[in-house]
Amino acid sequence: MTKLRFTVKLRSRGTVFMNRIRHKRSSQLTLWLGLAAAVAVMAGFLHFTSILAEKKKAGTYNYLKSVPSDSTLRSQLKEEEYRVTRMNETETAFRNKYWNNTKPGIYVDIITNDPLFSSLDKFDNGTGRPTFTKPITPDSVFEQPDNSHDMQRTEVRAKLSNSHLGHVFADQTSPSGKRYAINSAALRFIPTDQMEDEGYSAYLAAFEKKE
Repeated sequence: MTKLRFTVKLRSRGTVFMNRIRHKRSSQLTLWLGLAAAVAVMAGFLHFTSILAEKKKAGTYNYLKSVPSDSTLRSQLKEEEYRVTRMNETETAFRNKYWNNTKPGIYVDIITNDPLFSSLDKFDNGTGRPTFTKPITPDSVFEQPDNSHDMQRTEVRAKLSNSHLGHVFADQTSPSGKRYAINSAALRFIPTDQMEDEGYSAYLAAFEKKE
């Protein structure tokens, strides 16, 4: 009887010992698999980052954003930005972000990031709002009649976001004969030293020629 108990006890201890070994091996295997997965994720991230950097440098990076729902825009945009872009209002002259901005760079749609105007075409005509001789490309905006407030004007809207930008007027002081009076609240300015990082390197050539 004593011998049987000893044998059972020995087998029990052996089982516990083997289970400990298996558990240790399993833990080590899990650890190595976790490390391998982490290395794979990091390698993939670095590869993606490298590709993204090359695309930004080549000017092929897709910087455009889709147009969110109206409720999302209400929460994302500042009150004045929403009123200008979605309710066709006009910001106060000389009390807006870019009316006297003289830094080189481009102005993009605050909603979609689509390039709209360039500082190379910006001029000061004393109206207290950002004023340009032309859009950065003809396809970035569209114009339509505006008879609001008992006036006959030509409204300028962003093509992709359909945001109200401002108005265009005939102006003999402008090299193009036109004055695009645009609301700062509809724009986001990107200086030339940040254009490549944000994917707008294709537009840097114009500034290099100017220099």
